[in-house]
Amino acid sequence: MKTKLIGYLSLAAAMMGVGSTVVASRIAGDGLPPFTAAALRFLIASPLLYALMRAQRLRWPRLAPRELGLLVVQAACGGVGYTVLLIVGTRLSSPVDAGVMLGTLPAMSTLIAAVVLRERQTPRDWGAAALATAGVLLVTLTPGRTTLSTRALAGDALVLAAVACEAVFILLNRRLAVPLAPLTQSSAMSAAGCVLALAPAAFEWRAATAAAWQPAALAAIAYYALVPTVLGYLCWYAGSARTSGTEAALFTAVAPASAVLFAAAAFG
Repeated sequence: MKTKLIGYLSLAAAMMGVGSTVVASRIAGDGLPPFTAAALRFLIASPLLYALMRAQRLRWPRLAPRELGLLVVQAACGGVGYTVLLIVGTRLSSPVDAGVMLGTLPAMSTLIAAVVLRERQTPRDWGAAALATAGVLLVTLTPGRTTLSTRALAGDALVLAAVACEAVFILLNRRLAVPLAPLTQSSAMSAAGCVLALAPAAFEWRAATAAAWQPAALAAIAYYALVPTVLGYLCWYAGSARTSGTEAALFTAVAPASAVLFAAAAFG
């Protein structure tokens, strides 16, 4: 029971970090190109994670090509894809709208747990996911909303695509045949994300110089690297190691609720 409780608390903390990325993405998007922001996120996080690995004397295990491929897909989806899509999406839409879209994460994660991980789902599992999603949408939807513009709808669609990327990231690590320590896996994810983001970021640098980068955007990316990336990865991998894919999927309901709270506190 104690192991489960630690797992649940770790998952909740990780998803609160995911919720805060809505605010960080909006601020970063106002002063940084999206792939540049993603590259900076991992450039900051990777040395810290590697230093923690060295401090704990962890070694990188030998992995088969299949496992390495899964880690790269995780980094591409949950690292680069989520960051870029959320930054662009919150530029077009509002942070509160992004919180609403994050409300689909529990259902999407449960679906992937069933389809990708082949975990057997009971009617209670599906019902819990549906209730979690419905409850979050009820809380995050504000009364008296006006009809969304085409721009806002496009932003919401991009945020929804980011949610799909996050769902893949959340659950795909359970397909690894060789279990990895949370810190080791977090370091691998961050390093892979950095490599994947650098090439498209280089094309952005040709169009804009570093002098155009806004201090507030840089601060937002520093936060993104330290809290949702370093602490978030560690908490999620530690929590998912103590729980099932279905249980982890249900905890994703924390992300949209916290996203709306953070957005309200930051933007009013």
